[in-house]
Amino acid sequence: MLVLSRKTSERILIGDEIAITIVRIGPNSVRIGIEAPKSMNIVREELCHFSNGQKADSSEKQAVPSV
Repeated sequence: MLVLSRKTSERILIGDEIAITIVRIGPNSVRIGIEAPKSMNIVREELCHFSNGQKADSSEKQAVPSV
């Protein structure tokens, strides 16, 4: 696993199509913004699998405004 340090408003680029921006750093959490192709499914890990084995669908996604 690659571990990087970033400050608010700094970005991490993954390939040519994915950018992760640090939006806010709080005492117990970090808010990130993800820019990626709409065809790429992005969900939080805890939403990936439900107790009945269903995967989360795209309606679970929440847009984060860019900074």
